[in-house]
Amino acid sequence: TLAFERTGSGPPLIILHGLFGSSTNWGSIAHCLTKSYSVHRIDLRNHGASPWHDTMDYLAMADDVKQFIEQHQLENPILLGHSMGGKVAMALAVRYPALVKALVVVDIAPVTTDTRHTGVVRALRNLNLAAVRSRRDAERVLSFDIPDASLRRFLLQNLIRRETGYVWRINLQALADNMTMLAGFPVLPGCYSGPTLFVRGGDSQYVEIKHESVIRKMFPSSVIRTIAHAGHWLHAEKPGEFLHELERFLTPVD
Repeated sequence: TLAFERTGSGPPLIILHGLFGSSTNWGSIAHCLTKSYSVHRIDLRNHGASPWHDTMDYLAMADDVKQFIEQHQLENPILLGHSMGGKVAMALAVRYPALVKALVVVDIAPVTTDTRHTGVVRALRNLNLAAVRSRRDAERVLSFDIPDASLRRFLLQNLIRRETGYVWRINLQALADNMTMLAGFPVLPGCYSGPTLFVRGGDSQYVEIKHESVIRKMFPSSVIRTIAHAGHWLHAEKPGEFLHELERFLTPVD
C-alpha cells in the first residue's frame, strides 16, 4: 500500500520520484498539471510515507505501482518517472504495456549506472541521530562527507523529528543492501511501443548518446529531448522548459 498525494481532475497521471526523494519533490510540477490531469504523486517503497521492505528491485517496485493502478482503478495512466522512478516506470511499461497510455522518463536510461550514491548512504547512516538537536546540526556534520550544499538540503528533507528525536524516513539499510541492484536495470523481454518521451539534462551524464540505441530498441516510439544547461534534477532547475517539453509531448497523446 503505497502512500500518495492526489490533486487535479482529468485523465490519470502518475509521478514517480527518484532515489532519496518523495512525492513532495514534485509538488510544483504537479500543481501545474492539475488543470489537465488527475495527478497521483506516489512514495515508492522505502521512501516518504510508504512501507519499508528488505527487497528493493525494479520488478518488485514496478509491481507495487501496478497494484496501485489496480487498487485505485486508474484507466491507462500516463507514467512519469525521474531517475530511479524512471527505471520503475520503464520496467512497468515493458512488463505491462496494456496498462500504460504513455511514458515519460526523466534523465535516466535503461542501463546500469555507477553506484555513486553508496557514499551518500554511508554518510547518512553514520550520522549520530542521538546527538542531533536540529537540522542545522545534521547539515554541519554531513558537510564533511557531502560537500554539495544543495544535495545536503535535498537529503535532509528525509530527516524528521518525532517525540523520541530525529529519525530518517528512508530505509537506509535497504538502500545500502540493494544499491548495486538500484544502479542496474533488469533484463526484460519485449518492449513498450506506446508513446514515450525521454527528457535529459544537457549537463547530466545519465542519458548519453551511446544509450540511445538501447532506448530505441526497448522503446521504439520514443523521442529524446534535451534541456540545455540543466543537470539531473532538470525539472527543478528548469521547470518552464521541462513543462514545455511535457506539454509538447502530451498534447498529441491526449
